Amino acid sequence: MKIGLLSDTHKKEGRSQKVINHLKAQGAEFLIHAGDIVKPEILEQLKNSGLRYVAVYGNNDAALIEYHTKYNLVQEPHYFKLGGVNFKLMHLPFYMNADAEIIIFGHTHVFECDFKNRTLFLNPGEACARDKALSSCAMLEITDTYFNVTHYTRAVGTDTFDEHHYSFERS
Repeated sequence: MKIGLLSDTHKKEGRSQKVINHLKAQGAEFLIHAGDIVKPEILEQLKNSGLRYVAVYGNNDAALIEYHTKYNLVQEPHYFKLGGVNFKLMHLPFYMNADAEIIIFGHTHVFECDFKNRTLFLNPGEACARDKALSSCAMLEITDTYFNVTHYTRAVGTDTFDEHHYSFERS
């Protein structure tokens, strides 16, 4: 199963749409947004992607509460199972204990991919390119034996995504 990951879109509708389109083109079957969505238009982009998705509230998403029932918005930490794997989704990296196989978070605007004690900790970085001139997202591929992660970055003003690959053997 391939899961597209994005976070910290911060009002940047054009950049978030490019990220969603890229993840779909790479074969994403599901999308996860790790918070700081900020605008309902970005929730609409997730919904209109045609993929199943989940999005967690970030520290800048209080105004989105009125859209809670219209979109698949959840509060942190949110536990769920996908592709036979236990996930924990949050925006703020406050619940970093290894109580799921995969922990997805945002907030820091920095890509992180770390496999510790049989748990994958994954932050797709910032889709908004606020802190640096790079829009960032990730693809998580789950197989029976591996967690494969591809980190994508796109320089602002370009259409090409660079990629870096990581692979972790599942226990």
